Amino acid sequence: MARWMVAAKKADFNQIAEKYRITPVLARILRNRDIIGDNEIERYLYGDIKDLHDPLLMKGMDKAAEIIQSKIQEGKSLRIIGDYDVDGICSTHILLTGIRALGGKADTDIPHRIKDGYGLNESLIEAAASDGIDTIITCDNGITAQIQIQLAKKLGMTVVVTDHHEVPFEEKEGERIYLLPRADAVVDPKQPGCGYPFKQICGAVVAFKLVQTLFDRIGNGQSNQGKYHAIMDELLIFAALATVCDVMELRDENRIIVKKGLDRMNNTSNPGLRALLVVNGLEDKALSPYHAGFIIGPCINATGRLDTAKRALALFEAGDFKEAVTIAGDLKSLNESRKQMTEEGVQKAVGLLENKNIQDKVLVIYLPECHESLAGIIAGRIREKYGKPAFVLTKGDEGIKGSGRSIETYHMYEEMSACKEIFTRFGGHKMAAGLSLPDEESVELFRRKLNENCKLTEEDFEEIVHIDVPMPLAFADRNFIKELSFLEPFGVGNPKPLFARKGISLLTGRKIGKNKNVGKYQIADENNNRYEMIYFGDLEKFDVFLNERFGNTLARQLYVEGVRTGEMTISMAYYPDLNSYGGRESIQIVMQHYC
Repeated sequence: MARWMVAAKKADFNQIAEKYRITPVLARILRNRDIIGDNEIERYLYGDIKDLHDPLLMKGMDKAAEIIQSKIQEGKSLRIIGDYDVDGICSTHILLTGIRALGGKADTDIPHRIKDGYGLNESLIEAAASDGIDTIITCDNGITAQIQIQLAKKLGMTVVVTDHHEVPFEEKEGERIYLLPRADAVVDPKQPGCGYPFKQICGAVVAFKLVQTLFDRIGNGQSNQGKYHAIMDELLIFAALATVCDVMELRDENRIIVKKGLDRMNNTSNPGLRALLVVNGLEDKALSPYHAGFIIGPCINATGRLDTAKRALALFEAGDFKEAVTIAGDLKSLNESRKQMTEEGVQKAVGLLENKNIQDKVLVIYLPECHESLAGIIAGRIREKYGKPAFVLTKGDEGIKGSGRSIETYHMYEEMSACKEIFTRFGGHKMAAGLSLPDEESVELFRRKLNENCKLTEEDFEEIVHIDVPMPLAFADRNFIKELSFLEPFGVGNPKPLFARKGISLLTGRKIGKNKNVGKYQIADENNNRYEMIYFGDLEKFDVFLNERFGNTLARQLYVEGVRTGEMTISMAYYPDLNSYGGRESIQIVMQHYC
């Protein structure tokens, strides 16, 4: 069972509430998120595009823009090389759109996940040289491509790297020596000496900032006016989409980018993105990070996983809506296939772990027949189920490939760096990583090395439920629920606020949904006020809890129509929501945890 902790951070909540015309409860939630001081509170509640950080604070930004400006003015051929996930595709689209808007001669290339692997490789460099490309601009990759960039320089090309991943390093006498690629310009907020105030941005945001800088330079400072303003508004949508899909924390400027970008998405002028909204039934809906991360993003990602990411880029470059709808429909169908294959992979992975009773702190699962593009998704599902860092490895044409997904207390990239000699290639950041191993014999070595070096304790695996405020259900009226919208968008780094209450009686229940895996209940508080409650979590596990706590008879009666129990009382962590159905709006309590 998880450990519940109530936030106890101090502040004058009444004074904050009065100053910003919010409730003291909302003031407490802001403090729990470490939003302190007038400037931070103002920016959090009312932040706008003008509050984003200056791109020129990023090391290498001015130099990169100067090089690209010169190449545009000289009529040189530029090639943008991205990555095959949502962030890489959006980054590529952002740079291509911005450079072409300035009259630049640019095209794109994106590696094939299976044939090429992640990021730059020699064949992409050689192809660019063969095509007469003068300058390569990377996006969402390049920071680890020292050898490939050396080849590009040897072939006479200019190289500008834009990335957001961790810079590789070596440990020498307890000191880190960072291995920056010898490109003509490197823009990555994580590189040593970069003074950018918020480093947790995705590759598409780095690309967005570079286009902003170019517009300011070449557009005579007109990036906030006329056509440049309209283009930046449109590109903000793609920066927001990538931020959500790359699971960046929704703090600082990320939160503003996602909030404003998603607000604009339904009014996009991009035929491809409009088509993607239409085929998924999202047109004219208020879009949230859920829609971006779990509906739109997976359709884009599916092309890079099962086909080629160039299909997704072609969608965003489509000029005709009819053509765009055809591509968008294909992407949606690919994603449906991907879901089925993922489910099969997860079941195999769980079976292996359960049958072998594996108790490792870091889980390494070898699924040789699994499609290598699904390894990261399956690793994420395994991490969620077991609460441990997880790697899923597959058999490739040349050696073993894999992806990992981590927990908050385990820095995946740094732990892999400690045994980097066993990889043929690896990269990533704290929460996710990709790797290649030379052969099947290396799989067991990899598993053993990670677990021998692992310093995680049992406390690191314990789930902690952070309660913002212990609050009676009666406080959650319509006005308060609408006030909570100030905190949106919710996601990683900015979760929905969580409240807690003891003495909640379960009166009736029913299981709903296609698979009967959602619980809908009528509950009563300590004053016998009644509410509708819904639970989207593990319903089987909840039923086991009720059986163990109250006995089989009462637990079974809960779901018998016409029978009110009232004898089962639980403590609940929850958030309140407004449920709209059939034109009517009602308060709904969403249970998140129980004990």
